[in-house]
Amino acid sequence: MVPHPHVVELHAMAALQPEKVDRHRTFRVGLHVESLRADMDPLRLLPTLVETVARLDGAVLQVNVPCDVLEAGGAGYDADVAAYLAHEQVRGRLELHVHDHLSDGELWSYLASLDACVLPHRSGTHSGWLEACRDLQTTVVAPSCGYFSEQGPVLGYLHDEERFDPDSLRAAVTTAYAERPQLGADVEERRRQRALIEEAHHRIYRALVT
Repeated sequence: MVPHPHVVELHAMAALQPEKVDRHRTFRVGLHVESLRADMDPLRLLPTLVETVARLDGAVLQVNVPCDVLEAGGAGYDADVAAYLAHEQVRGRLELHVHDHLSDGELWSYLASLDACVLPHRSGTHSGWLEACRDLQTTVVAPSCGYFSEQGPVLGYLHDEERFDPDSLRAAVTTAYAERPQLGADVEERRRQRALIEEAHHRIYRALVT
């Protein structure tokens, strides 16, 4: 099987990965709403995430949301999501980070700041976001739909178009908190993977022209 290539540039990986070592004063769980794409269902997951993280000593749930999701008239506006997030933020049960489009550097710094990142997909095949998290040593909590778990080591939970199992999400987040697993890829591993990908491409191209 040809591995999925890294997403974060190798020099950025080398710069950001060492910052993870001394970063465990607060355990930070992240959920990114990503303008409420059709393949995602964050509101389905949020009550479980809020309750789970609230029970973990020294843990914070960080929800990042593009401006258009919370602003009435925005292209991705969702009144239910906006109301829920505002309510839980006032209760102090999540940190709400609202922003416009992030540059690559800002995105990498944001993902590197998380201990665990929950993917809210209910459908899909694979995820570049997942690979970016692995590049930055951020544990991925991935749904059972698609082929996310085949991309690399993740903590999984049951979530697809028809089903969602709150207990499996709760268990995955709790495992990430308790065990602090190292499921990411280091720079040398990504270099080796890139060489394998290049070799596979060359082999396919040679077979097609001979």
